Amino acid sequence: MDKSLFNDLVTSLKEAQGISKGKITPSRRTVVEQIDAKVVREKTGLSQNDFAKLMKVSVKTLQNWEQRRRSPTGPAMALLKIVSRSPEVALSSLQS
Repeated sequence: MDKSLFNDLVTSLKEAQGISKGKITPSRRTVVEQIDAKVVREKTGLSQNDFAKLMKVSVKTLQNWEQRRRSPTGPAMALLKIVSRSPEVALSSLQS
């Protein structure tokens, strides 16, 4: 390994350690908005079974989201955001 690359890695690790201990402020922070799947489902008025079919996931997966044992990711998270913001439009589009 190139010595300058190794030194960069060591510097990065020291910086990460300082950030984790609160000694250094991170240059940027990304906050991922969590969506409450149960609240979204309740907005639609659908049962767990019907909402799971609409989302193309198993009922067990939906239950895991609702009980916060798991979090939706990728396309499922995007679809939940759409359903949350405009349930009527989402339902009419997805049920056609």
